[in-house]
Amino acid sequence: MKIKLLLGLLFISQSLLVTAGELAYVTNEKDDNISVIDLEQQKVIRKIAVGQRPRGIIFNHDQSLAYICASDSDRIQILDLNTEEIVGELPSGEDPETIALHPNGKIIYTSNEDDAILTVIDIATSMVIAQIDVGVEPEGLAVSPDGNLVVVTSETTNMVHWIDTKTNEIIANTLVGARPRSAQFTQDNKFLWVSSEIGGAVVVIDVASKKIIKEFNFAIRGIHRDRVQPVGIELSLDGRYAFVALGPANHVAVINRKTMEIEKYLLVGRRVWQLALNQDQSQLLTTNGISGDVSVIDVTKMKVTKSIKVGRYPWGVAIKHNTK
Repeated sequence: MKIKLLLGLLFISQSLLVTAGELAYVTNEKDDNISVIDLEQQKVIRKIAVGQRPRGIIFNHDQSLAYICASDSDRIQILDLNTEEIVGELPSGEDPETIALHPNGKIIYTSNEDDAILTVIDIATSMVIAQIDVGVEPEGLAVSPDGNLVVVTSETTNMVHWIDTKTNEIIANTLVGARPRSAQFTQDNKFLWVSSEIGGAVVVIDVASKKIIKEFNFAIRGIHRDRVQPVGIELSLDGRYAFVALGPANHVAVINRKTMEIEKYLLVGRRVWQLALNQDQSQLLTTNGISGDVSVIDVTKMKVTKSIKVGRYPWGVAIKHNTK
């Protein structure tokens, strides 16, 4: 009887695991934890304690692990997403803020804002491969889908630094607007989108020439231009949209990438910071630092449908795909 009961419980637990829906992991800077949101229920189902001031968060390729920048702990923590326990750490240098994974899944990059360097880490050995001198206050990171380039934005130097991933050397610099933040490559490796927080603009850079080919400036009725501060960028996989978080303007800009025009602005929570699309690209999540919540945007309707309270100063967000 006991054996049958145990087998039944095992079957139920395995079934629940197989049919698990999408989960969003949100880093809360002031609470030193992560809020886990069930996207089907659209609510926080638990919280996970991590290091001090968690910010950047990404997954490995099979989404079994999360890498978290515990900025004030000066480390990158490794979270097992099955057990939701910290299972390791990577050497990050001081104050890691953002991280990016090479397409080979073996190398991770982190920007060290206080030291003006980019740290290159081998995940398997937990060894620092290289530390590359870049501009002052590096922040935004992106690796090209083909794995040939990594870029880092330097907030005070107002530059995008282009680095050859084979040699770990800077091969070019592109001057952009004041205080560049996020960077995102298009899936075809042809273009790089970069936001400039104080400059109030987003530029599109041609990867081959390293030159700016398009600049977007944002104007929202009733909001002073000084409050329009672009930060996080998310590009839809179908090549149709670019979404831009506009910081204290409390809006997300929707850009049509076919026409290269701004289509609309969506009102979200206060001090919108980072963005993430779910697996089928039907939902866009925003982290809103001051209001301490996550806005859920229906991409088909281009409408905010839900506000989910998380923790204090949510910063990063990553969505684990469903396992159905």
